Amino acid sequence: MPALDSLPASLAHLRAIATPIPDYRTIPFDIPALDSRLAGGGLRAGALHEVVARTCSLADDAAATLFLAGIAAREARRSGGPVLWVACRSDLYAPGLAQAGLTSADVIHALPRDDETLLAVVEDAVRDGTPSAVVAEVARVPMVATRRLQLVAADADIPVLLLRRRRRRDQEPLGEPSAAWTRWRIASAPSERLTVAGVGRPRWSVEVSRQRGGEPFSLIVEGCDETGRLAVPAAPGRRTAAAVGTARFAAA
Repeated sequence: MPALDSLPASLAHLRAIATPIPDYRTIPFDIPALDSRLAGGGLRAGALHEVVARTCSLADDAAATLFLAGIAAREARRSGGPVLWVACRSDLYAPGLAQAGLTSADVIHALPRDDETLLAVVEDAVRDGTPSAVVAEVARVPMVATRRLQLVAADADIPVLLLRRRRRRDQEPLGEPSAAWTRWRIASAPSERLTVAGVGRPRWSVEVSRQRGGEPFSLIVEGCDETGRLAVPAAPGRRTAAAVGTARFAAA
């Protein structure tokens, strides 16, 4: 019947007009399983976002670093501006960042003497408006500083991406209060077995522990490619690839 034939289109239209349109620019991951769980359909561009490696292991630390590098690389490609990477230690591995789409030509590296100076450098750079994105590695961030960074990021429409470092092995950085728009835990996950000898594309456990206007969730993704883009594993096998709610130790 004609009326029934038009029902799916009518329902889709109702869903579309019922979904609020965000009044800010977003950075989509172009992965429906991820974007659909983020308020606004992607990562808010002009906002503060915090990421922490789930454990102190080098594998988790690398996953968290490359996760941020991929976001920054996509913004650099969109705007044509440089990425400011601020850290109190000089241990960036340029070939690793390039594998996530962030070449050395795209990066300005600042090396402040302490966290307090680092936060001031980040705020000044965002107010200046030159970077396409700012990545900052920091161990100590007062609540008032996160409020200031959130405000200047929203003003400039520039993403400020904080990689929170542990001050102690047993310290949980995301246990501290923050005004960040989203807070993430990133960990390495077992990669897909290959039919030939070699190493498969890395996989990461990506967990949003808190986001404004949305629920926490976790997802297994394939790590950034040379364009900074993630992917969803094509064959998750018998294990759960995605879960609604906070899954602290998901695996592919």
